[in-house]
Amino acid sequence: LEYILSREGGWDSVQDWMDVLSGGEKQRVAMARLFYHGPQFAILDECTSAVSMDVEGAIYTLCRQRNITLFTVSHRKSLWVHHEYYLHMDGRGNYQFKKIDENTFQFGS
Repeated sequence: LEYILSREGGWDSVQDWMDVLSGGEKQRVAMARLFYHGPQFAILDECTSAVSMDVEGAIYTLCRQRNITLFTVSHRKSLWVHHEYYLHMDGRGNYQFKKIDENTFQFGS
């Protein structure tokens, strides 16, 4: 994200950042804030939907390295490797809370 500083005029730049940053840049800035604050827990709602798979993997790996327990809302099956349990809600009041294992990867999208 360092390139944003030179692209937009440095640390003292005043911008309407909603119009300047791409979706992926906004998500990376949000995750940088998470790492800066270093919480014990974090709720992530589609927080990597606009970043590449390699950046997504690096973000989740860093969360684990920093011992941040994650509650992730996502439709990406690729994130399951970064989690131990899943909660599936069917929209009718029913849910499943299960450990993720090799059989779990056959389920989902």
